[in-house]
Amino acid sequence: MSKIDSRLRSLTGYAPAIPTPFKSDGAVDYRALQVFCDLQINEGATALVVCGTTGEAPTLSPTEQVTVIQIAVDAAAGRVPVIAGAGSNSTAHAIELTRDAEAAGADAILSVVPYYNKPTQAGLYAHFSAVADATGLPVILYDVPSRTVVGLADETIARLAELPRVVGIKDATGDLGRLFRLRSLLGADFKLLSGDDATAPAFIAQGGDGCISVTSNLVPRLCREMFIAYEQGLIHKARQLAQPVARLTAALFLETNPTPLKYALGLLGLMSPSVRLPLVEPTSATRSRISTALGETCREFSCYLVGNKQLPAVQVAERQRVYAQGCVMNCVIGS
Repeated sequence: MSKIDSRLRSLTGYAPAIPTPFKSDGAVDYRALQVFCDLQINEGATALVVCGTTGEAPTLSPTEQVTVIQIAVDAAAGRVPVIAGAGSNSTAHAIELTRDAEAAGADAILSVVPYYNKPTQAGLYAHFSAVADATGLPVILYDVPSRTVVGLADETIARLAELPRVVGIKDATGDLGRLFRLRSLLGADFKLLSGDDATAPAFIAQGGDGCISVTSNLVPRLCREMFIAYEQGLIHKARQLAQPVARLTAALFLETNPTPLKYALGLLGLMSPSVRLPLVEPTSATRSRISTALGETCREFSCYLVGNKQLPAVQVAERQRVYAQGCVMNCVIGS
């Protein structure tokens, strides 16, 4: 029998890396988070990933992190698994966060490579072994060298995959050749998830299990249909759907994630564009590019843009006009 928990055995496709909404005074907007999580599930998300990079986890207090996880769990209500980021560059702190996430009801842990310390591969193995030993939840490794400086070697991942709790990896290296290397080392049950939206379609086309995604926050159903098309071998359809996804992705990574994403979600009226320091609001050039990308998506694929299917056609048309002007919508979906 596979060691992977039944809650994650069917984890494929696109899972949004959920941003943490903030109010104008900097407090977490828990109501907006609840509404947004529910909207993502209704539009095709296969899991909710909270308290990660996109969730600005390093700026959240321990109490805020636990509450964010609890709200996601309540919103999911068993419909999809909740994967909680619980990483740190201190192993003791990562264990504490992992245990808190488990107590809050998370279905799995996303554990990032320790940053800043620059540990050796032996240190990385010891770190993740200690985290896995401290929890009864499945652990998904998170390899993102662009943020952590060091990365996991293939051989280290293979060793970690032998541990009872380590069930997958979010690979944000963008190295497509690695997919084949890891699959041959780890077998079919180990979950190989992309963490790089730009290369995710190619990753999936070549047999990857899915993507923990920034872009799918904006177009969850489009990402879902693209994934299904690749899975069914409908390559022409998948490539057609990948074009608007790629256009949005390009705009969302002009500056450090999640700043552009939260600006886009502000235009959609789904949450404030506010980020916590040391992140700051995007430049006017980036805001213009995001507005243009949303306008094009609204015009060509309006039914896929998150929240649009709930709106009358006249409101969708108004949104398109607003995006073109680069203004922030004040409406809130579902209010």
